Amino acid sequence: MRVISYNLRENHASGELVALADNNDLDVLCLQEADTALLPAEVGNLHLADSTKRNRLGLAVYYRRDRFEAQDTQTFALKKSLHDRVMRPAHERLIGTRLVDHESKREIIVASFHAAPLTALNSLRREQIRLAHEQLRTMGADLPTLMVGDYNYPLFQGRLNKTMQESGYDLSLSDRRTYTRYKMFRGHFDFATSFGLRIDGVETLAKGDSDHIPILVRASWTDAPALDELLSES
Repeated sequence: MRVISYNLRENHASGELVALADNNDLDVLCLQEADTALLPAEVGNLHLADSTKRNRLGLAVYYRRDRFEAQDTQTFALKKSLHDRVMRPAHERLIGTRLVDHESKREIIVASFHAAPLTALNSLRREQIRLAHEQLRTMGADLPTLMVGDYNYPLFQGRLNKTMQESGYDLSLSDRRTYTRYKMFRGHFDFATSFGLRIDGVETLAKGDSDHIPILVRASWTDAPALDELLSES
């Protein structure tokens, strides 16, 4: 499975979506800071599962209908930061879609996530991530799960990684930093947490019109052969 996560910076990078879908052979596209009122039903060969509704700049999940069937999509509110309470920019910080793979008949949950901004403490973001994982489990207990997005967590990721391991999730950073706007905060903002999957790679793609850089996550079933095994066999 090939999944891109992209924070569009208040929808500024929306014009890049078709090229991202077409040029990367995508299965799923997860968006943050998208103008949900303007989102098309189709992006290349990807179909809109759903988007958040309670805030104009929100989250969305697109998927390939020739490979998957979307059984359920749900949006969730998470613990609010002070920024959320004062500015009220986002009610829903998580959207998850339960997909069935036509070929293997397996199910998977893929989610787009947007954590509280840097004005909040890392402890709050860890709580939001924990709650997000709990909410996704309600869509299908013990199903393989991939949550990608803007985690707003560029510093002290060792603590986050330990917390993820304790909860049974894996934390996967990309090969290069994903945010470059402010020098003191440049680093890995956009990454993936997963359960019951093997992450074969997380690649930072070319920079576009957003202050975030899209990431491409390659994930496999845990019992699938690794890419290097397939190459050695060929």
